[in-house]
Amino acid sequence: MADLSCVFAGIKSPNPFWLASAPPTDKAYNVERAFRAGWGGVVWKTLGEDPPIVNVSSRYGAVSYGGTRIAGFNNIELITDRPLHVNLAEITEVKRKWADRAVVVSLMVPCNEASWQNILRQVEATGADGVELNFGCPHGMSERGMGSAVGQVPEYVEMVTRWCKQHSRMPVIVKLTPNVTDIVKAAQAAKRGGADGVSLINTIMSIVSVDLDAMAPTPLVGGKGTHGGYCGPAVKPIALRMVAEIARDAEMRGTPISGIGGISTWRDAAEFIALGAGNVQVCTAAMHHGFRIVDDMISGLSNWMDEKNYPGLKSFQGKAVPNFVPWEDLNLNYKSVAVIDQDKCVKCGLCYAACEDTSHQSIAALRVDGGRRYEVIEEECVGCNLCQHVCPVNDCISMVTAETDKPNLTWKEHKNNPASPNFEQ
Repeated sequence: MADLSCVFAGIKSPNPFWLASAPPTDKAYNVERAFRAGWGGVVWKTLGEDPPIVNVSSRYGAVSYGGTRIAGFNNIELITDRPLHVNLAEITEVKRKWADRAVVVSLMVPCNEASWQNILRQVEATGADGVELNFGCPHGMSERGMGSAVGQVPEYVEMVTRWCKQHSRMPVIVKLTPNVTDIVKAAQAAKRGGADGVSLINTIMSIVSVDLDAMAPTPLVGGKGTHGGYCGPAVKPIALRMVAEIARDAEMRGTPISGIGGISTWRDAAEFIALGAGNVQVCTAAMHHGFRIVDDMISGLSNWMDEKNYPGLKSFQGKAVPNFVPWEDLNLNYKSVAVIDQDKCVKCGLCYAACEDTSHQSIAALRVDGGRRYEVIEEECVGCNLCQHVCPVNDCISMVTAETDKPNLTWKEHKNNPASPNFEQ
């Protein structure tokens, strides 16, 4: 069987599936249930200075789409509202009982060196495996000069990271906010500060809906609302891109990356790892389905790795990164065309409507033996694959590479020689 064990920033765990810093990791009861279910590690919900935080009610909002519940998830919850000494005592006990699992502690305190030094000293005494600096929370804490208020300023990221490396022997992971123009700049700042790894993405600023009776954003708190942090399956494409941007950056080469954002299945995890992540962190899927989902993640990833002859995670980690290139490096002469499997086609006409109304009029609507039939007009097809995406039947429409005698030609090459005979407009 494939070996799923991993070492992330010097921290060992039996598999790459960690629970992210969030409500599921707020207390020993939850964390021990997670470990019994098979999770390889946890990032304890963010600790801060006493007195404890006061949270509001309600706290969660969600986007459901096409019959899928919680396609996107929004929260306005803050860091832990439990006393610091209670959390520290529980972390100590959990790590003592579960020595083979990763226990990392998320931290957020005011942006001064003394505050960081004080809390790091207390966390180190628990025996925790490392700390994760929460530079990403986009609501509530950012208004207090913490969270994304730090993560959005590379100079602050570097400064606080350096403090933490100076005042702790533990591995320091920096959790990055996606609420920036360029995620790579923040990652580079973390590395300059001495970070042992980065994790991303934290949640995205959002309003998921408006209550049109109360005329306020949801979730409602006494008739009012605010922006929150967006996560869940809907943010996975954003997270994948940001992870890949860091993984392919020359300055970040070799820096461990923990992938976060919409991971619900083993396949999601495999995609993050293929784009450079060393492990993954999960939150929304666990909150939606419970801790036992890790069973399917572990078995699914292991079975797939066996099928592909990948003996361990390192065998495919980052394997997709070289193929993540700027647009100008794509082959302008490559062409694919759509092909409709008539045996699978249910004659719904969605492909025709989409192509005729909004694309390139490349699908013909025909009558054959008194019935409807849809066929691709190959010479008109530009290979956009819209039809493939709107088709409700899996594998009914496929994209097939069209034969061409044209050599590979990139935009970089074409812009330097626009008259090139190798380019077809």
